[in-house]
Amino acid sequence: MTTDLTRIAEDSARGGFFLVSGSFVSTVVLALMAILIGRLLGPELYGQYALSFVITEMLYIFADFGITAGVVKYSASLRAEGKIGRAAKIIKDAILLKMAIGLAFFLLNFALADFFAVTLLNRPELGFYIRLASVSIIFQVVISVATSAYLGLDKTHYNALTTNIQAVSKAIISIALVLLGFSIAGAVLGHVAGYIIAGVFGSSILLLILRKYSENSDDNIGFTQTSKTLISYGIPLYLSAILGGFAYPYQSFILAIFTTNIDIGNLKAAANFYALITVVSAPITTALFPAFSKLDLAMDDKIKTFFKFANKYTTILIVPIATLLIIFSKEIIQIVYGSTYQTAAIFLSIHCLLYFLVGLGFLSLTSLFNGLGKTRITLKISLIALLTILILSPILAKAYGVPGVIVAGISAVAASTCYGMYVAKRNFKIEFDTKSLIKIYLVAAASTIPSLLLLQTSILPRLVNVIIGGLLYLAIYVTLTPITGVVNNSELKTLAEVVQRIKFLAPLIKPLISYQEKILNRQQRTPKLF
Repeated sequence: MTTDLTRIAEDSARGGFFLVSGSFVSTVVLALMAILIGRLLGPELYGQYALSFVITEMLYIFADFGITAGVVKYSASLRAEGKIGRAAKIIKDAILLKMAIGLAFFLLNFALADFFAVTLLNRPELGFYIRLASVSIIFQVVISVATSAYLGLDKTHYNALTTNIQAVSKAIISIALVLLGFSIAGAVLGHVAGYIIAGVFGSSILLLILRKYSENSDDNIGFTQTSKTLISYGIPLYLSAILGGFAYPYQSFILAIFTTNIDIGNLKAAANFYALITVVSAPITTALFPAFSKLDLAMDDKIKTFFKFANKYTTILIVPIATLLIIFSKEIIQIVYGSTYQTAAIFLSIHCLLYFLVGLGFLSLTSLFNGLGKTRITLKISLIALLTILILSPILAKAYGVPGVIVAGISAVAASTCYGMYVAKRNFKIEFDTKSLIKIYLVAAASTIPSLLLLQTSILPRLVNVIIGGLLYLAIYVTLTPITGVVNNSELKTLAEVVQRIKFLAPLIKPLISYQEKILNRQQRTPKLF
């Protein structure tokens, strides 16, 4: 890649590292909390706890108006142009705008909590908990602007810190209140308290940063003009978020009709583990957004080169994680939850199939479109996904229960991703490294053989099998990728340059790169396996 693209890749990798590390810590903390809360409450009450946030999460999506996406886009692009004062003004105005909108949606949720509980969830007893959860909306919107600003300003370490504070606060307070006998109410209060603490912290640090930037600003553009700029860019993404966000509560409503609280509790338990993939996938998608924002449509070759590189290495990272979760799903669920959650393992395995769509651009296409300002394409992608879910969810839920709803979601993502591929190839001449992608899937499949044999023959404890089997899988996967030609010396050299800037990550990744380089050097005069 060129120097400019390498620099963008370095920024993305550095940002992605902090996002992944922050997401990893928060996910581990929240997963441990969820395990303890799940055990303390049991499947029945845990299912009610999960349903208590459906309305709040839906309204939070409606409260965005695409403003956070606009903050990422303009803070990244203006910073790249040297207009940091203008970026600071946009962020400040975004905070005020989002707080006003958040307050309005809080009042709406608080006033209509009982109506939502009866009409939408068919659970009148949840009205009090929905009202309690509504307070979090105000602070969620503040956090969303802060974390978006940190992303656009390449200060993702503050993003990670804010996320971790929210997770730790939520975990400590929730568990303490449940142990004190407050049951579901205690868990919900802990959830709200986590957002309050993180919201105050995140916004305070951001305002201190913006104060320094604003000193050099001569920007006199008013609040109204800034708001119009943000909303005009973000409206297609806002509609996309509404369409995509509606899918979750819609499927929750379908589950409430066709399944039991125990089924929903098992699904929630499974979700706590496939969130492990999200720890890596979400930060990658998030980091690619400002990266593509630094490019423009005139850079055809650079866009194609960067996309191919990003999509390929995203696939290399995500596919083995999904494969490992499928292989060890039963063992993981039994280790953590015991025999009470009987169907969670199959739910986890089915859902992980979603991430095998990554090679088709599942995690990179929307970042490409949004970064280039083509947000209407993202809107169409979301519309296709929603229509698929609306049609398939009730049909498959009635026939197959929870697995049917999961399959409906995977089908929706597959349909919308295929459309995104078509548009990317037609409009932007985007190319996929098809040969390498096929090899990645074959290598991922071949690497499972020793781990599967271990599970069939080992008499060791489940936890030991998971650790040994996981390490064995990763060792074989890392070895086969250079042997089969998935990676080459040129890519490894670029990757080494990218990783160099990440001081915490370089000591871990460099030995792997050196190991693969040695394998490639030995393979230069021998035919590849594939």
